[in-house]
This record gives sequence, C-alpha cells and structure tokens, in this order.
Amino acid sequence: MTARIIDGKSIAAELRGRVADAAHRLARDRALVPGLAVVLVGNNPASEIYVGSKTKATVGSGMRSFDHRLPATVSEADLLTLIGRLNKDPVVHGILVQLPLPAHISAQKILGAIEPAKDVDGFHPVNIGRLALAGSLPALAPCTPLGCIILAKAVRPSLEGLEAVVIGRSNVVGKPLAQLLLAENATVTIAHSKTADLPAVCRRGDLVFAAVGRPEMVRQGWIKPGATVIDVGISRVPGEGGKTRLVGDVAFAEVAEVAGAITPVPGGVGPMTIACLLANTVRAACWQMGFPAPDFAKGNLDLG
Repeated sequence: MTARIIDGKSIAAELRGRVADAAHRLARDRALVPGLAVVLVGNNPASEIYVGSKTKATVGSGMRSFDHRLPATVSEADLLTLIGRLNKDPVVHGILVQLPLPAHISAQKILGAIEPAKDVDGFHPVNIGRLALAGSLPALAPCTPLGCIILAKAVRPSLEGLEAVVIGRSNVVGKPLAQLLLAENATVTIAHSKTADLPAVCRRGDLVFAAVGRPEMVRQGWIKPGATVIDVGISRVPGEGGKTRLVGDVAFAEVAEVAGAITPVPGGVGPMTIACLLANTVRAACWQMGFPAPDFAKGNLDLG
C-alpha cells in the first residue's frame, strides 16, 4: 500500500483564499476590516521568520496587521500594559503574543491578560473552557489543532464514530485536539509517555495524530493498515554530507507503506497553522461586531 500524501500547502492555500474572500466581503458590505496585532519580544531568529510570515499572510488576505517588536529586556509590566492597550483598541480584533517569551516574563500571565474575544491563538483559559463545552459557547480554538482537524477531514469528511489516537497531551496541541475530535463525534484516546504499550494503543487508531516532538518515534508497526496519520512534529536531524534535514514525529517512509493517508514534514500541518490563525481573526472580528461568523472548517461562509 502507498499512502495518499495529504498536501497541507494546497489545503492551506484554499483556506487562505476563503478567508480572503470573507475579509473582502466584510470590508465591502459591513465596512469591517479585521485587524491582527502580533507581539514579538526579543530577536529569536525562528520567531522573527514566523512573525514575518504571519504579517505577510495577514496583509495578503486583506486584513490589517499591527506588529509590535519589543526588546528582550522589556519588563513584564510594560508588556502587560501593551496587551491592555490592544485589548481596548477597536481596530484590533485579534492579539497574538509570539512564544517563547524571555525567562523573566510569565507566559501564563501574559496569555491570561489577553481579552478572550481577541485570543486568536486560543490559549486563554476562557477559550479552553469553552472548547471543552463542545459547541455550547463560541470559542477560538488553537490554530494547530484546528488545522489537524481540517487535514483529517480532507481525507475523511466525517470523523464520526472513528477511533482517534492523539500521541501527546500538551496544552498547545494534544488536549485541545482531543476536544475538537470529541466535537466531531470521534472516540478519542490521549496517549503519552506513561501509556502502557503505546504501539498497541496506536494500532487501534483509524486516525493517529503524533505531537510529541520526538523525531521519527512512530514506526510502521504502530499503525493500523489504512489509517490516516497526521504528523504535528518537526525536528532537525543530521542528514547526508554533514547537512541537516527536517523530520516529523513519524517515520514517514515506512509508515507511508501501511497508512491510508499521511501528512509530510515539511508541507503538512505547518502551513495550516497560519491559515487557521487568519480564519480565527476573521471569526473574532465578526463575533466582536455581532455579525454571523463563517465556519471555515465546515465550508460555511455565511456572513449574514
């Protein structure tokens, strides 16, 4: 068996196109231009590249981008003051603080200070709680887990009744992904470092999501034939000729021989994260203004 390669780049491009269409119609019909504020503290090279990509994608989708770059020495109090200003700014509908933050700043305190309605990363305790209520209240879901769901549904439009195994229990990916899967009526198991016989647990999965940050940990024998495998991990490992290469948490070549579909690394989950950030920004803007919000994951673009 040769697995279908799930093309995250093309799926993300399609989603960005739908977001841009929704943003255009909001501007045309309701004089609303969604605005995203991104806060970067310090000069971490990877973070700078990521923030630059977010800014470009935001502007390219017809939205406003407000970048705030602060020195690594900024005090926690000053950063909280900036968050307070952005919370009150009516043209800012989404706030994202790029992680990691310097050691002297509490990420939990900063993320908790963001107005939940503007928390487009979905990390505020209020949004986490709303997500757990599975549709009872509107919530902004974390972008990477949301992207995982969209990728899985590109293969299996309905996840209802499927057995899903999530490897990893982080607050950023594993736990919110499990909540989103429950909302899709999947049967969910969260596996982790203390799970007994992890390979056997994974072999039960019709859907397997690997999010542990351990290069190529998931092997061929862990996967049920025909399963859909979503690889969230990305690590740089030694390659040939002294070079390095990017790999995921899944041993791609061998798992692709038994899986029904699999995401590559790079080019799988990564592109979806920014696309879902843009989608969250549009939805946040609609909710704040009392307008119907499009459900991009389900293809519903009704703006009222």
